[in-house]
Amino acid sequence: KKDYYNGDIPFIKSGEIHKNHTEQFISEKALKNSSAKMVEKGDLIYALYGATSGEVGISKVAGAINQAILCVRTSLNTVYLLNYLKLQKENILKTYLQGGQGNLSAEIIKSLEILTPTYSEQVLIANSLSSFDEKIEAEKKILVRYEKLKKYLIQQLFI
Repeated sequence: KKDYYNGDIPFIKSGEIHKNHTEQFISEKALKNSSAKMVEKGDLIYALYGATSGEVGISKVAGAINQAILCVRTSLNTVYLLNYLKLQKENILKTYLQGGQGNLSAEIIKSLEILTPTYSEQVLIANSLSSFDEKIEAEKKILVRYEKLKKYLIQQLFI
């Protein structure tokens, strides 16, 4: 329906769970008259269908999701759970998506047995892993700069 789109609510697609923005926006009418649900910035979101099945991220925007994405709200530390689910992705897909066919479901994800240390240990683990993620991102930026420099030098050498 045409009046469902071009609203002001960001619509997060499963391929956008790691992004800071969305390509599509929906209206309040779409939210009320569809299966779309709202997520807050910082919620754990999990892709259930298609090519992105098993991808997990922390929402970088408040917006709407459809049934292809599960919002996971729990008493566990969000970053701890994010990393735990990332670690389990291959096993989850192998167990529940035979040959890449089928879909994951909220029931499957909710039934997973999750190793749960104390909350303070979860925070310690999450902080340690986040520190590594920050270092990895910094190194990726350095690598991109070197790749650009190399490309520039090659262009200068062969002109």
